[in-house]
Amino acid sequence: MVSRHKTREVRCGKLVIGGSNPIWVQSLTTTKTSDLEPTKAEIRRMLDADCEIVRVAVFDLADAQALGAVKAFLGDVPLVADIHFNHKFALEALEQGVDKVRLNPGNVGGLAGRFDDVGRERVKIVAEAARKKGVCMRVGVNSGSVEKDLLEKHGWATADAIVESALRHCEWLEACGFRDTVVSLKSTNMEYVIDAYLRFAKKTDYPLHVGVTEAGLPGYGTIKSAIGIGKILLEGVGDTVRVSLTGDKALEMVAGFDILKATGRRVREPEIVACPACGRIAIDLEKIVKEVEARIRDVRVPMKISILGCAVNGPGEAAEADIGVAGERGQGMIFKKGQLLRRVKEGEMVDELEKEIRKLAGEMASQGAAESGEVRVVRKP
Repeated sequence: MVSRHKTREVRCGKLVIGGSNPIWVQSLTTTKTSDLEPTKAEIRRMLDADCEIVRVAVFDLADAQALGAVKAFLGDVPLVADIHFNHKFALEALEQGVDKVRLNPGNVGGLAGRFDDVGRERVKIVAEAARKKGVCMRVGVNSGSVEKDLLEKHGWATADAIVESALRHCEWLEACGFRDTVVSLKSTNMEYVIDAYLRFAKKTDYPLHVGVTEAGLPGYGTIKSAIGIGKILLEGVGDTVRVSLTGDKALEMVAGFDILKATGRRVREPEIVACPACGRIAIDLEKIVKEVEARIRDVRVPMKISILGCAVNGPGEAAEADIGVAGERGQGMIFKKGQLLRRVKEGEMVDELEKEIRKLAGEMASQGAAESGEVRVVRKP
């Protein structure tokens, strides 16, 4: 079993980030925040897709002053203000009642791209205001905004440069007496982003917001995010995630929860495993998988369901799942936790499989089964 990297707990509104708490999925709106109706409409679509933490951009004072209305619309869903360049927007955001401030200390200094004395003083002012309000902050370091002196030192926005930047800002916040810090270390370079997160985690206990910045359109961007975020999660690192896609924000939540499920870090619902089909297939596999998936959309108990198409590898693989079926010619063998229950005709397979899934879900629910928060060990039959 992969153990989760131990991090300090940081409160963000009603949620707690870090420690043994769930890995939360969040997203960022694309609207101008002060345009309230389009912003609310986009947030509603995000919430419908189960977004758990909402971040909005604060480009100017009007955006900052609109945050109170956005927070009222969100209710108890945490609101994050995304601040760049002007620390006064962060102070206004805190007055408006946000739950978290995302600050890039490298771009709030007196000189662009340098965390100088002016920048340190501005960050200190924001940190003191956030501490008084009981609001957490995220130090967001991106490869595109690493300070110039670190770019000169490392020759590029490498993992070393990103980690050094994040440590610098965290050390300054600690010196200011502020400890409720979440950190992100994003890059578009897969090698850099994975290396940066894993190195930083070895050095600190700060909760980490994990993502691959500017991943691109759904499709390639989803795959790229799954590789980077998935690798980091499988190393036990990560406390919140965001899949940064160009397009519909609901797709970010779908991808985020799927990555958490595929890595076993947070399983909220059944996982259906199905073979890719080949010339040995003995049942109408695609039709059966789609039917089962549609029928159990309301099931919210984590379990592993295997639907396999033939009798070559099918029985062994189906037996490794909580519930499984392996196809034969015109029939299927149904397994439960490694034990063969019965053989059923192909036309009865979906009904019988659904019956066993719901029966097991009821048993697990009565035993207090909750979301899985750790990588599952595959049970051997």
